[in-house]
Amino acid sequence: MARQNYAMLQAKINKEIEKLQKQAQTLQTKSRKPVVSSLVRTMKEYDISPDELAAAYGKVKTTTKPDRPAKSAKAAGIKKPVAPKYRHPASGATWTGRGKAPLWVVEAEKNGQPRQQFLI
Repeated sequence: MARQNYAMLQAKINKEIEKLQKQAQTLQTKSRKPVVSSLVRTMKEYDISPDELAAAYGKVKTTTKPDRPAKSAKAAGIKKPVAPKYRHPASGATWTGRGKAPLWVVEAEKNGQPRQQFLI
C-alpha cells in the first residue's frame, strides 16, 4: 500500500513541477516583451539595422568580472611571433634563439665556431 501512496505522491509532485515550469516560462515571456520592444524602439531611433546589430553582436567579447583583473597576453597563452636572431650563411635557415638549438648551430659549435658569428 505504501508504494501506491509513494507513486501517487510522486505523480502529484511532478504535475506541480510542470505547472510551475509553465508559469515560469509565461512570466519570462511576459517580461521579455517590453525589453524587446524597447530595443526595437531604440534601434529605430538611432537608425540601427538588424545586420549592424548582428555584426556588432558577433564582435562582442566577454568582459572580465570587476573583481578580477584582466589577463595579460602572456597569462592568456597568446604567443606573438619572435623575430629570428640567428641565420645560417649558406642555407639561410633562421633561429630565434629560443628552445632547442637547430642542428646547424650545434654542429657549428662542435667545430669550434661561436654562436655569435650567426647573429643577424
